[in-house]
Amino acid sequence: MESGAVGATPSLGAVTESAGRPFTLDRFQVEAIAAVDAGRSVLVSAPTGSGKTVVAEHAVAAALGSGGRAFYTTPIKALSNQKYHDLVRVHGAERVGLLTGDTAVNGDAPVVVMTTEVLRNMVYASSPALERLEWVVLDEVHYLQDAYRGPVWEEVIVHLPPSVRLVCLSATVSNATELADWISTVRGPTAVVVEDRRPVTLDNWYLVDDRQADQLALVPTLVDGRANPEAHRFDTDPRDAWRGRGRGGGRPRRRYATPRRVEVVELLAERDMLPALYFIFSRAACDDAVSACLGAGLRFTETHERLRIREIVERHVESLGDDDLGVLGYDRWLAGLEAGVAAHHAGMVPPFKEAVEACFVEGLVKVVFATETLALGINMPARTVVIEKLTKFTGERHEFLTPGQYTQLTGRAGRRGIDEHGHAVVLWSPFVTFDEVAGLAASRSFRLTSAFRPTYNMAANLVRRYSAPEAHRLLGMSFAQYQADADVARLEQRLGQRRATLEALRAEAVCERGDVAGYRALVEGEREARGGPRGGRSSAVEDGLRSLRPGDVLWLDGTGGHGRVAVLSVSHRKGGSVRVKALTAHRRVLGLGAADFDEPPEVVGTLSLPVPYTPSKPAFQRQVAGDLERFAGGGPGRGRTRGDRRGRRDGRGARDPGRRGTGPWADEHAVHGCPDRDRHLRALRRAERLERELADTERRVRARSGSLVDTFDRVLELLERWGHLDGWALTPRGEQLVRIYHECDLLIAEALEEGLLDDLDPASTAGLTSSFVYEQRSSGPELEPWFPDRSVEDRAVRLVELAVEIAADERRLGLPATRTPDPAFFPLAHAWAAGDDLDHVLADEELSGGDFVRTVKQLIDLLRQLGDAASGPATSATARRAADAVHRGVVAASSAIGAATDGDDDTGGAGTDDTAGGVDRGAGGVAEGAAPTRTSGSGRS
Repeated sequence: MESGAVGATPSLGAVTESAGRPFTLDRFQVEAIAAVDAGRSVLVSAPTGSGKTVVAEHAVAAALGSGGRAFYTTPIKALSNQKYHDLVRVHGAERVGLLTGDTAVNGDAPVVVMTTEVLRNMVYASSPALERLEWVVLDEVHYLQDAYRGPVWEEVIVHLPPSVRLVCLSATVSNATELADWISTVRGPTAVVVEDRRPVTLDNWYLVDDRQADQLALVPTLVDGRANPEAHRFDTDPRDAWRGRGRGGGRPRRRYATPRRVEVVELLAERDMLPALYFIFSRAACDDAVSACLGAGLRFTETHERLRIREIVERHVESLGDDDLGVLGYDRWLAGLEAGVAAHHAGMVPPFKEAVEACFVEGLVKVVFATETLALGINMPARTVVIEKLTKFTGERHEFLTPGQYTQLTGRAGRRGIDEHGHAVVLWSPFVTFDEVAGLAASRSFRLTSAFRPTYNMAANLVRRYSAPEAHRLLGMSFAQYQADADVARLEQRLGQRRATLEALRAEAVCERGDVAGYRALVEGEREARGGPRGGRSSAVEDGLRSLRPGDVLWLDGTGGHGRVAVLSVSHRKGGSVRVKALTAHRRVLGLGAADFDEPPEVVGTLSLPVPYTPSKPAFQRQVAGDLERFAGGGPGRGRTRGDRRGRRDGRGARDPGRRGTGPWADEHAVHGCPDRDRHLRALRRAERLERELADTERRVRARSGSLVDTFDRVLELLERWGHLDGWALTPRGEQLVRIYHECDLLIAEALEEGLLDDLDPASTAGLTSSFVYEQRSSGPELEPWFPDRSVEDRAVRLVELAVEIAADERRLGLPATRTPDPAFFPLAHAWAAGDDLDHVLADEELSGGDFVRTVKQLIDLLRQLGDAASGPATSATARRAADAVHRGVVAASSAIGAATDGDDDTGGAGTDDTAGGVDRGAGGVAEGAAPTRTSGSGRS
């Protein structure tokens, strides 16, 4: 692999930013452009807002200059729309095209912007559009670690024609060289250019409400790169040290609290730290924050600014009728905009979000309360970024932000060419210590990890295009296998070192006078019979307890039959003893020490503990107990408690120390008199521990080696069992599967094969198909099923049965289970396809307009796929008519090529959107649950 500056410095004296301000090329831009000019692929890893796109635009210009083509790919439609407009301004509309899941503009142009999924589909289809293709830009390439859509990036990198060169743009990651090394092995020499320096200096702040002083305290988080020593005082919680005003001093109160949102905004305004992006990981809380600002009378706009806001808003909502605007809460939303405050989240329809973005970019809106997904890619820099909490709900549990997520959020702080400093403000929380905040702000660790996995569609396409050896070879070329191989190499190196150490220990544990292990057994037997300490074995147990960590799962099969328990905490007492607090699946808390174990405890698995870490709180223990109950890790092994030994004691030769028995005493053993006896015993204990470690490492090596190929072979086995393969050849069923790009790909192909979508009207086709794209994640009540007739209901039931049958085979083969279809959205899709208006469809519903639009757009993508994949002409035609029927009104308005929308809108690959109805899956995996309920629909009783 090659790195650094290659060739001569490009003759680009200055370029122009989107804001119209000229700037001189930075060092990393010069190096990356030089690599492009030398005809080499390049990976650019740099902070948000540093100007990575300059390199991409240079590659586009190079392709145009040579008469070739360039594709610019992004992870989401919103970014594709934004890049399309940027390139049209530079090269003209006739030379730039756009291809997303619901938009096709000038697709034969020499420069085409598209989502990554669209390019993946082109590659698998061997599209003629790939002819003359010279450069592909992969924007946000760090997205390849996304669990749901990450594999698409690897498929593109591996399968693109060898002549195509890449410009990969990534956020700052700590293993950029590893990623570039992999790309080099797949595509040839690849330059890696890393820039750690932000274009605008970032100042990190910690904001606390000091109620005793009756003021907000804003202090630096870091001093000389380390945690501010003055800020640790905020971790103390003297509940009784301060009493409120009033007779008797009032009741005890916490001195410190989380600042209120209105007070935070007022402070930022006073200190000239606006405009600000205020991240709150809840849609409802974003809306509440806007209402609180309006209720407090905050207004940040002048008359002329409010007039301009009106102009922008009218342009974005002109295609929506008054009734639709009423359903969407237009008046309240506009009132916030005109005051200079707004929300931005997935519950809003795209025209509303686009208007917020446009107003913010023009400096008209001063505060935007946003969910985390805004952090992906959209050009909305601010002077200040506020993070209300460092924990986020993923749909199942609360998790602490990773350094990468923190960097992604704060990357928008500081506008290049406008601000000398950007500000990142984290609010005080009783559940997070200051050291945790400072550690996150100071961390530079963001390792990119592959999420690649073989899918049924991928397997079918590999069988269709390649021979078996070539398909296996291509799987072995994935970044996932590259990382696994590197891990195996490191583990093998460790194994070699540990084996050498083990041999030395075994040699040291040998005594020429006799058997050391036999001697130790006698010593322990005598001490146990006396009820005393167990010598070497006791030390081994203590060592085992010291090695435990919170979240470790142990197996206890002693008195009480506890089974699996989860370690909550490990405390070290005076004198060196260790006490472990553990929790059973029945929420019983156990206190364990060395005396409770017969052998060193063995960890059979690990749980991710909830955040914040509050092991004494019932809610924390309840969640851990639930996770433990679902735990599928190892079974009974070591870690038996003393209560389980009673049946074995009589057979161990334990004797009454007051009289002689028939067996030998330890002091009569030959090893007892050896001057190196203790050294032999220590070596024996260490050798036994090392043997267990070696066995664990060897298991990890076996699991890593060839894991992807093994999974792929199991996928092929299942496809053959279900009739999609005949040896290494696709059957007609398999030919349908290659055109279905969706997480339920196999289930959808089976539904087509069984005719479950045949002979339906467009509305019923839309309703049944919606069960593949919608997934209710709310904790609210289940939706009441509704179908237009018994025949359609029977088909919906059969879809569920099919999913259960497939999942049973998947479990037998050790594959992830296909998601069960969710018919909850059927009445909404049916009513919308039948022509009902928005207020009728969403009447009395908790489903937001944004959730409805996003789900219908995913539905359109899948219906169009069915139009291409269905073997029956009538079914194919009905699917296309259903797609056209739901592509209207607010949905069509949200599909227009307008200003960019945020990352929680939708993606562009057919059937590969990163959202499911009611749930956002954006950068970092934040999930926001909607709670849709029953709606009225066309023809319903």
